[in-house]
Amino acid sequence: MSENTTISNQKLPLQGAGGPGLIAILGAGESGVGAAFLAQRQGYDVFVSDFAAIAESYKKQLQDWNIRFEENQHTEDDILGAVEVIKSPGIPDKAPIVKKIKEKNIPVISEIEFAGRYTDAKIIGITGSNGKTTTTSLTYHILKNAGLNVGLAGNIGKSFAYQVATEKFDLYVLEISSFMLDDMYRFKVDIAVLLNITPDHLDRYDYKFENYVASKFRITQNQTANDVFIYCADDPETIKGMSGRSFAAQQLPFSIQKRVEPGAYLDQNNMIINIHQQHFQMSITELALQGKHNLYNSMASGNVATYLEIRNPLIRESMSNFKNIEHRLESVGKISGISFINDSKATNVNSTWYALESMTTDVILILGGVDKGNDYNILKGLVKQKVKAIVCLGKDNKRIHDAFDEDVDVIVNTYSAQEAVQVAYHLATKGDTVLLSPACASFDLFKNYEDRGRQFKQAVREL
Repeated sequence: MSENTTISNQKLPLQGAGGPGLIAILGAGESGVGAAFLAQRQGYDVFVSDFAAIAESYKKQLQDWNIRFEENQHTEDDILGAVEVIKSPGIPDKAPIVKKIKEKNIPVISEIEFAGRYTDAKIIGITGSNGKTTTTSLTYHILKNAGLNVGLAGNIGKSFAYQVATEKFDLYVLEISSFMLDDMYRFKVDIAVLLNITPDHLDRYDYKFENYVASKFRITQNQTANDVFIYCADDPETIKGMSGRSFAAQQLPFSIQKRVEPGAYLDQNNMIINIHQQHFQMSITELALQGKHNLYNSMASGNVATYLEIRNPLIRESMSNFKNIEHRLESVGKISGISFINDSKATNVNSTWYALESMTTDVILILGGVDKGNDYNILKGLVKQKVKAIVCLGKDNKRIHDAFDEDVDVIVNTYSAQEAVQVAYHLATKGDTVLLSPACASFDLFKNYEDRGRQFKQAVREL
């Protein structure tokens, strides 16, 4: 055993015959630790195993709850004795320990699947390649303002499992990633929202786009005629994916290209939503979230709220006063007439496309990081139209140079947030926007996209 390896608490005896048995949890992040607490509350013997170091805050929680855990290794004897394994969404199926678990026919499920067994709350599940966090936050904001007893979980906030163990919400708004959906089987979403489908995380799907599409549509599995499926009628991959599938739930589309009823659509500059007998109308100029992509997000949230018969004045008020999440097109401020925007959460090309599409000034674009097999071609039109210079922020920037050398006069390599901000500031002139929208994961230079965004903001403050 290496000196970096820690095992906490001696092995506890398994429950006697008739007891639930041992649950092994892979990954000790927010979802894993929450699942461990809920499993313990349900009478399971719990063992948490993380192949990396566990953050001190999570380690303390596990110790306080007297839950056995290990870090920097996987002890197979403990894990392979489980009746069920709850796997962190970040661990791929090709990980050696997961392969061994599946060879022994031990069920592998997600935290969402596990927690769903222990709540009668209605579930609003929101997925899509882009816009999930914004739409989930906005939907929660509307329902909370309307006085509903609602929780926010999934890929955002406190884990679903922990809230199921400690709260009594009537409904939850869950941001659900494709990785979570992959390990969901019996879990049912009462109101399913699919925002869009564009290539992302293909390394997890054998580089087959159809596998990723199938993952996204798992949001609708187990739905009945009493449930609702909300989707974008303008998204070609969603429509293509729907053509070969059947849906038991009521369908509520949203579109800015055509009139759809029931559902949400654009009439000149007004967002119209007609569901049940409720007619909602709001000028898009009043929306807190501006830009075409955010209009789609607002329509999706509006469909949910109108379906739940939230009163129109409450929907309108919430949509006009909503403050967007950190690291998603977040205004950092202006210096010498130059605007700085933190869009660090843009970890794929399509998110960066949406960010550029919403820009109304010339842009100095900070791009780069861990490339997930990006196709930069979809950015070329917007880059030619709006981008004066690209500042690369990553260890390997060759593919960015190859993609944009002919479209942009200046492409500069940088290796820290501070350096990137200083270079971008000197390249910009009054009236320009410096946009951090990397189109890549952050793990080469940063802990995560939040760390990247915070370092960017700190660097702007130091100018």
